[in-house]
Amino acid sequence: MKVDVSPTAKDLGIKAAQKGADILRSIAKEKERLTVVIPTGASQLSMYDQLLQEPNIPWERIDLFHLDEYVGISSDHAASFRRYLRERIIARLPAFGSFCEVRGDAEDIQQELSRLNALLGPKEIDICFGGIGENGHLAFNDPPADFDTTDPYILVNLDMGCRRQQYNEGWFKRLEDVPKQAISMSIRKIMGSRHLIIAVPDGRKAEAVRNCLESEVSPMLPASILQQHENCHIFLDPDSSRLMTKTQ
Repeated sequence: MKVDVSPTAKDLGIKAAQKGADILRSIAKEKERLTVVIPTGASQLSMYDQLLQEPNIPWERIDLFHLDEYVGISSDHAASFRRYLRERIIARLPAFGSFCEVRGDAEDIQQELSRLNALLGPKEIDICFGGIGENGHLAFNDPPADFDTTDPYILVNLDMGCRRQQYNEGWFKRLEDVPKQAISMSIRKIMGSRHLIIAVPDGRKAEAVRNCLESEVSPMLPASILQQHENCHIFLDPDSSRLMTKTQ
């Protein structure tokens, strides 16, 4: 795990995108088809703006997956992660290999999980972009996270801290409107990625950043497991890193 602290949130996004682009260009020289996982959230916007400007990324050879989706909301809901990614990423790409949407409003969630796991299960993720939640979650794996399941996608319960974060960020009009369950990529599938690019701006994340990066690895601090990934690059700004006491 490597940690980089940028002078501003914008610089953080630029650095994270440039690192991710360098990795993508390098891997594209050794294999024909790439598998990439992309996250959502306001904290990722500056990173995406830069990533989409990076030259010589063979998007037409990249199969895109996303980390998670709420259960029970439609693809046109304002908080839908499918909608977020279609509008902010897919629509801005000149071409792309494929985009596998997580259908949180599927009539049969277990059947949807089976579909997703059949699609992603055999694939090695070349690079997974992500963040860290205010409660330390990784994707929607809230504490206590399941570090053991080998299923690529799982059904998870969202804790109150997670749901409150989604409400406070303006994705829902009322706290009670935030779904209580989601489909999430599992911890083990994320950790199986060849490379991880984790972008975490904002002082709201400072306590979670300190706890996850400086404490012992624990399911109660889901993102703490990032410490065990040798090709994990974490990008912070002065606000998100302000409580850290150790020099990485």
